Amino acid sequence: MSVTSLNKDLENLALTLVADFSAPVERVWQLWADPRQLERWWGPPSYPATVEQHDLTPGGDVTYFMTGPEGDKYRGWWRVATVDAPTSLEFTDGFADQDGVPNADMPTTATRVTLTERDGGTRMEMLSVFDTRDQMEQLMKMGMEDGLREAAGQMDGLLAG
Repeated sequence: MSVTSLNKDLENLALTLVADFSAPVERVWQLWADPRQLERWWGPPSYPATVEQHDLTPGGDVTYFMTGPEGDKYRGWWRVATVDAPTSLEFTDGFADQDGVPNADMPTTATRVTLTERDGGTRMEMLSVFDTRDQMEQLMKMGMEDGLREAAGQMDGLLAG
């Protein structure tokens, strides 16, 4: 599996996923930049994603929904802050209601993705920062750690295919 670590830092309200791939940085970047590739791994295997909107430019939005095993849909969104293709991306990640409207009652995370060349392949670091400890604990109880590990774990297969 590509995920080499997933570290929870309660003091700094951060969750950091590190994954190593044998593919070059530009190829790993495509898993983020191409909406059809993104939806093949963004979400754990039992909750596949469908990307509806994909504007990977500063100020742009990415909207998606995940479909659960019973057909239930969970909507989410990103607000893109910065993009430095093919090495970094920053966005706010949040939940949406059934109409796709951002849900202000749910936590958001500030996410920074960094891709660096490492040993002829790519190291991906994904840092998610929470506003409060309560929000971090809420998302951990909802399964964010396992979901993130399972989702990123699908990237190897896409890179090999």
